[in-house]
Amino acid sequence: MIRALLLVGPFAVVAPRAFAHEVRPAYLQMRQTAPETYDILWKVPGQGDLRLGIYVELPVACTNVTEPRGSMLNNAFSERRTVNCPGGLNGATIHIAGLSATMADALVRLQHLDGRTQVTRLTPASPSFVVEASPSRWRVAGTYLRLGTDHILTGVDHLLFVLGLMLIVRDRWMLLKTITAFTVAHSITLAVATLGLASAPLPPLNAAIALSILFLGPEIVRVWRGETSLTIRYPWVVAFVFGLLHGFGFASGLKATGLPQTDIALALLLFNVGVELGQLFFVFLMLAMAWSFRQLEIRWPRWALALPGYTVGTLGAYWTIQRTAILLRFGL
Repeated sequence: MIRALLLVGPFAVVAPRAFAHEVRPAYLQMRQTAPETYDILWKVPGQGDLRLGIYVELPVACTNVTEPRGSMLNNAFSERRTVNCPGGLNGATIHIAGLSATMADALVRLQHLDGRTQVTRLTPASPSFVVEASPSRWRVAGTYLRLGTDHILTGVDHLLFVLGLMLIVRDRWMLLKTITAFTVAHSITLAVATLGLASAPLPPLNAAIALSILFLGPEIVRVWRGETSLTIRYPWVVAFVFGLLHGFGFASGLKATGLPQTDIALALLLFNVGVELGQLFFVFLMLAMAWSFRQLEIRWPRWALALPGYTVGTLGAYWTIQRTAILLRFGL
């Protein structure tokens, strides 16, 4: 029985800091325009007038050709400048100072003079990278794929919504339809948002995603009581509708990096594949644990059976209040 799963323990542990996807990746774009000259765009997540305190450290020999020009737009701080690096940057190490003290990642895109591109994802545990003279296309693809997988697996709110759907749906065929509907819906809005055809402000979006989780709480209780509702009869419809919201949330992890248009198609495809792989892994893990509990014939106390459902509702309510308060605070 899926509602016997106790995996919700980690959800409760990370709840106070799970603004899921509010810690957006930083983005560093470096374009070589001459053998020793590079145009640099440095984009850092922000909130209001504040920005994340992380900075690009180039080799000491590099000097500014133009002074840094910074601006705050759409909750992100952007800085542009041109630098001269004697001998070029091949083999040089570039470091993101302060990244190790955050929970954010940094996506780096370096385009060489001959058009070859190196894409690297930096993390708090690995805040530096070495410029490659001949970057691998497979590594570029793997970077976007991993970014999508990590985005869903660290997106506690998205995973909790999927868990809520699994607690409502008992029939395996209906569960397949429901998860498929959720996948199709968020793939649509992920593509629409990433391609710039539509957008949703991040703070209201996060509040709406939290509300979608809260919505599932009472529906789970109705299932326990043997009652019915539109959600219980047609869970795939609800999954599709709310999946459209969650797709905009997924897009925030890709679009907020400010990727250049030349990378959008590849990034969108591989990022979405990464999201789906992470989601399928989560669903498989839940089903495997439920099957294991049945084989072991574990007799759970009533409070343990109810814990996952109440966790979905409680965290949904907590995040809704928390994120609504952020909206009111910043007047968004």
